Amino acid sequence: MATVAEMDALNVARETLPPPRHRGFSASLKRYFGTPLNALITLVCLWLMVRLATAAWGWLVTRAVVEGGPQACKGGSGACWPFLAAKLRFMIFGFYPYDEHWRPALALVLFLAAIIVSMMPRFWGRGLVWLWIAVPLICGVLMYGGVFGLPVVTTTNWGGLPLSFMLSFVGLALGFPLGVVLALARSSKLPAIQVIAIIFIEVVRGVPLVSILFMASVMLPLFMPDGLTVDKLLRAQIAIIIFAGAYIAETVRGGLQAVPKGQHEAAAALGLGYWLAMRKIILPQALKIVIPPLVNIFIGFFQDTTLVTIIGLLDFLDTVRASLRDPNWQGIAVIEGYVFAALVYAVFSYAMGSYSRFLERRLKTDHERSAPGG
Repeated sequence: MATVAEMDALNVARETLPPPRHRGFSASLKRYFGTPLNALITLVCLWLMVRLATAAWGWLVTRAVVEGGPQACKGGSGACWPFLAAKLRFMIFGFYPYDEHWRPALALVLFLAAIIVSMMPRFWGRGLVWLWIAVPLICGVLMYGGVFGLPVVTTTNWGGLPLSFMLSFVGLALGFPLGVVLALARSSKLPAIQVIAIIFIEVVRGVPLVSILFMASVMLPLFMPDGLTVDKLLRAQIAIIIFAGAYIAETVRGGLQAVPKGQHEAAAALGLGYWLAMRKIILPQALKIVIPPLVNIFIGFFQDTTLVTIIGLLDFLDTVRASLRDPNWQGIAVIEGYVFAALVYAVFSYAMGSYSRFLERRLKTDHERSAPGG
């Protein structure tokens, strides 16, 4: 039997607990219809959503043209599905030889599989380093060929979704360590290293990505020795890595500044050196703090790969535009092409955003993690 003191302590604990949250269908209705203004806004939004859904269903399904060619689509008033069926492979693979489309398709599957494996915490370890050394090499061999009986396909014929993935994800994967090193260099107490890092970051951030791509594509070959050339795709990839590294550096530097000073003092009290303290204590906390802005950078760069069109490379959006300019389909399925491109970008951007939220929840170490609804 509980004593009087224990009962008093239990009553005090009950009084200090936060009030239970209102849950259930009635609580949800109260949020949307609790006041006349909320009810009016909710009804207007519902009306707009129903109208949009009805119009979208009619355009996509009821009035859509599912068979025939350009002439059939001209006579219809809905979506032109034959356009996507006819141009889907070109939009995804660009000018890559038609009979060799299995190679970029397989490279794309391997690349996405490597990304999915890397996102799973159970596989986090040194094995991922070897995975990311092997996968790009295999994808490069598949795309370029020249060995194992595969015909050579030069980078001038690469395009579409594989090119967008390569430029954005490889650029960000290699730009991330560069950005971390630049952030540490800018936060260094050694003046020479700090000045070099500041100049590099500010110069790169001070010009748009278009200018760097133009410099890498047009100006850089003018300063190279005669007979020495660097592939245009490689130059664009290096330009994106440098640009991404500069932006990531500033974001990581913000995270380093947000780490409490006591963490540095605690690492010093434990006798940890600079690199060990950074690797074990400071840098993990800084990266955890800046997960949301880092994801914003990743999503932005994934969408900014369309800028490579100014140097003659056709990424996914450019292959969609090229499909729309086909004389047989010109002016017929413009909306369908852009809706398809928007859907692809939205799927991958949403996936990156969702994974960042998962990382934030997994790496959350404060008391809110165990709180109800936290």
